[in-house]
Amino acid sequence: MQTVQRNEITEGVIWKQLLVFFFPILIGSFFQQLYNTVDTIIVGQYVGKEALAGVGATGNVVNLWLGFFIGLAGGASVIISHFYGARDAEDLSKAVHTSIALSLAGGVVIMVIGLLTARVSLQILDVAEEVMDEAMTYIKVFYCGMVATVIYNVGTGILRAIGDSRRPLYILIACCVVNIVLDLLFVVVFHWDVFGVALATVLSQVVSAVLIMVRLMSTTDSYRVELRKIRFHGAMLRRVMRLGLPSGMQSVLYTVSNLVIQAAVNSFGTDAMASWSAISRIDGFVWMIMGAFGISVTTFVGQNYGAARYDRVLRGTRVCLAMTAGTILVLSAAEIVFAGPILRIFTGDDAVVALGTTFVRVWAPAYIAYVFIEIFSGAARGVGEAMTPMIITIFGVCVLRLVWIWVVLPFYRTPAMVAASYPVTWGITGVVFIIYHLRMNWLRRHITPEAWDTLKAR
Repeated sequence: MQTVQRNEITEGVIWKQLLVFFFPILIGSFFQQLYNTVDTIIVGQYVGKEALAGVGATGNVVNLWLGFFIGLAGGASVIISHFYGARDAEDLSKAVHTSIALSLAGGVVIMVIGLLTARVSLQILDVAEEVMDEAMTYIKVFYCGMVATVIYNVGTGILRAIGDSRRPLYILIACCVVNIVLDLLFVVVFHWDVFGVALATVLSQVVSAVLIMVRLMSTTDSYRVELRKIRFHGAMLRRVMRLGLPSGMQSVLYTVSNLVIQAAVNSFGTDAMASWSAISRIDGFVWMIMGAFGISVTTFVGQNYGAARYDRVLRGTRVCLAMTAGTILVLSAAEIVFAGPILRIFTGDDAVVALGTTFVRVWAPAYIAYVFIEIFSGAARGVGEAMTPMIITIFGVCVLRLVWIWVVLPFYRTPAMVAASYPVTWGITGVVFIIYHLRMNWLRRHITPEAWDTLKAR
């Protein structure tokens, strides 16, 4: 008989439980970023800056589709954490199988739409003709592996939702090793250039998808995946959509705003595109830490909410905020100081390094503002509050960023002004999230009046 095993997230010292969950996610995110970075280094050093620019120009296009379906399936992850915390084995199983069905359908949809719209998407982004062939090669190969990519991301979300952050780490390490070996083989030995980098990425994602499914199918716990049970459960799908659709739409609109910014960067030429691509990899290490804390607080809050430990929901959120803020302040300072030397790992082109250093010095001091967005929105999603964080983020980050690019940039047309769209929108949105969190409606709406009175009395 399948059971829900004991999980310590709802017990013990909060900061220790957060760190126990956080570090495997962080290390896993590091390896995720590492193999993306290795792609960029190999392209920049062995193929050229045109190829580097072409590969970098595809990221936001792919994320537009991938982010939507992962955000949608993220609704299932929140539900899974609730059921796991409440020890509801039957509904937990339904949520898991609905999530897997969603990943299969989503992967196919992204692949088909992506292949059909690849060139149009890149043209809308104003990708320069001298890098269009490299960008098209990379994006087409990448789309062909989209089913595996979505399965891996959704499967990882399921494991993390039930408190298992270690096995996704082991799988990601294996994926990273495969990717690096294939990168070197396909590009350095076979000279397949951009095609080789893309193929290495796809094959490594296939390996990770297979491993994650083996893990989900081999467990005896109630989140076990059985192929014959993979389908959409109507009531569960509606709950997933209610929680996941706002996250999916937020991801789409966030990516759209980044696409507009990418187009603005592209308009400054190949040097700007190459420096943006390189600095985005460095920037990614900061976001992986921020994201790991965000995932940790969402899972921590979700399971404690499911177990009716509302006091731990609040304390855990604030402990996680303090831990994240301290970490990000140190990283911001390090990135500002060492931006130039780090950029030279990716390219020896002086113009590219100079532009990348400018980008870092504009946005790195404002990372701290995004900490409030990440942690407070993650906590709200953990209790099932999805709509309000989406609205705040859409208007505070996405819409304001578009206004900046379309209204402010034309009067001060420089690459630095493009980068300035980030700290401006982070700062405004961060203030709104602080107010939102302190008002406490995000939690009060999801518990009984009696529970709220008891919580206030503590």
